[in-house]
Amino acid sequence: MQLTRTEGLKTLLLGVSLTGLGLGLALHVAGQPQAAGTVWALAVLPVLATLLLQILRSLAQGEFGLDIVAALSMSAALLFGEHLAAAVVAVMYSGGNFLESFAEGRARREMRDLLSRVPRMAARYRNGGLEDVALDRITPGDRLLIRQGDVVPVDGRIASASALLDNSALTGEALPLRLPQGAEAMSGATNAGEAFDLEATNDAGSSTYAGIVRLVEAAQRSKAPMSRLADRWSLGFLAVTLAIALAAWGLTGDPIRAVAVLVVATPCPLILAVPVALVAGLSRAAHFGVLVKGAGPLEAMARIRTLILDKTGTLTDGRPQIVGIESRADIDADEILRLAASLDQASKHPVAQAVVAAAKARGLALALPEDVAERPGEGVTGLIGGRRIAVGGSGFVADLAGGDGPQGQTGQVIVSLAIDGRMAGHIVMADALREGAAEMLETLRAQGIPRILLATGDRADVAQRVTQGLGLDAIHAELSPGEKVRLVVAEHASAPVMMVGDGVNDAPALAAADVGVAMGARGAAASAEAADVVLLVDRLDRIAPGIEIARRARSIALQSVIVGIGLSVLGMLAAGFGYLTPVQGALLQEVIDVAVILNALRALRIAPQSAQGAKRAAVREPAPPPPGNVHGADLPAPHSRGAADRS
Repeated sequence: MQLTRTEGLKTLLLGVSLTGLGLGLALHVAGQPQAAGTVWALAVLPVLATLLLQILRSLAQGEFGLDIVAALSMSAALLFGEHLAAAVVAVMYSGGNFLESFAEGRARREMRDLLSRVPRMAARYRNGGLEDVALDRITPGDRLLIRQGDVVPVDGRIASASALLDNSALTGEALPLRLPQGAEAMSGATNAGEAFDLEATNDAGSSTYAGIVRLVEAAQRSKAPMSRLADRWSLGFLAVTLAIALAAWGLTGDPIRAVAVLVVATPCPLILAVPVALVAGLSRAAHFGVLVKGAGPLEAMARIRTLILDKTGTLTDGRPQIVGIESRADIDADEILRLAASLDQASKHPVAQAVVAAAKARGLALALPEDVAERPGEGVTGLIGGRRIAVGGSGFVADLAGGDGPQGQTGQVIVSLAIDGRMAGHIVMADALREGAAEMLETLRAQGIPRILLATGDRADVAQRVTQGLGLDAIHAELSPGEKVRLVVAEHASAPVMMVGDGVNDAPALAAADVGVAMGARGAAASAEAADVVLLVDRLDRIAPGIEIARRARSIALQSVIVGIGLSVLGMLAAGFGYLTPVQGALLQEVIDVAVILNALRALRIAPQSAQGAKRAAVREPAPPPPGNVHGADLPAPHSRGAADRS
């Protein structure tokens, strides 16, 4: 409500000042200059009184702003009888404030659109039927119907055969994405296809979209360091203005020249340009799936020179992917995977769930397991289609079927399969590098980030193998959360640092970095809370567009400030030498203000070149992910399923 009252007051003051200016001009043309002067003065007083109250409130809070120059120019014009100039300044100032509100509103539009899409109700299956329930009544495990055109209300898994989701509001991806059964769906996505069922995995308050809403609201209340710097510049600008005005008056004996200098000096470029450009940058970054928590972090992103990446879940996918299937019997790879996944349906082990997801991604029809027995952390036995099946770590299956299992490379997991007491095959799984990771790092180096490091708690040999060929400047392995923080602090001594991570153990390092970036689509809540930036889609290639937008938005803000203040200083000098009257100076400053705001709004049209490759790679309905692109828990480093459970 406070924002609405403020906007209403700005509109009212602009209306009063415009009406007074117009009525005074009419009286002046009608040959009544004294009445015109009175009307102009009366129109100025409400604007001046409101401005003085704002200045007193700011000074009481220890803030020193450039509004003082505007108050001086109106007061001096009234004092020396330049009522028309005072009226023009009043229109200029109230109009500038109104235009600032309009421009910031335009810049925040995409964020407001994001907030306005929050659904209020959802259709839940209950007692053989459907009921419409409020979002706060949805609990994990509820089965929901997502109709065509509906916004997904909570995070969940696709429970139907597939779903076509439009993530454009969250990630900026123009084309819908076809997700298979069991895939994770983010709240806030729109159903672009047929109705489908969703199994809720989070309640509404802890879902992706609710977190986005909280972050957007926080970002809208933020103030950038550059904005605070503009406030500090105001003291110097005021000193220069008063020096030129007093010099013009003192050297010529004409106070009107001083009035003209003060009128031209009304410092809207500093007041308006920075917040408008940076808020526009926030809006553009959100459009590309990069949610920056405020104008301060956006400005900090523009200065990053060192990037530190976590490994598991950040540089790598963080989920085991099938890298090979070996058969030791007259049975093909798909059948080995189908049998293993059919039995693994009975296990909650992360690797077992990854095997099941991989089989579903291939479209394999899984059988119902019978007579199941599980040895926790090692493997499962049971009947599939009348055959006795054993699946699990190599040691577990070898004990039941005889023979030795293969020894995988460092960082691999071996899942063995036995049929009727004989070793049948092995599934080799590993945590693979994210697709496009190498290209992303090259793009970042081209953007001016010369130093890129890896920081991981995993073993050094695993980190070396996974990142081979990436050209990292350094690899720091086997780090505790505290050691990651110390690494960030040490790198910060040389250059501004960005840290990217997704786990709870990354949260301290994210908080210590100049800019902390969390993989928000699937990362831990703690890392998202500690981070300054959240990637709304689980793709590392969104970092480059975010940095590009930040740098261009900051550049546009600086351009506006430098050009606007430069023109104002030239105008002050012209006024001091008598080339501009107060009225002409006021009109000139209005032109400068409009130009500055329009230039700042250019940030809304930033189209990052680093995002073009990802757009070209998009397809309308991509096929289900390959068998390696599975969903499950983080990959354990040891070789066997049992060792993984113990680690």
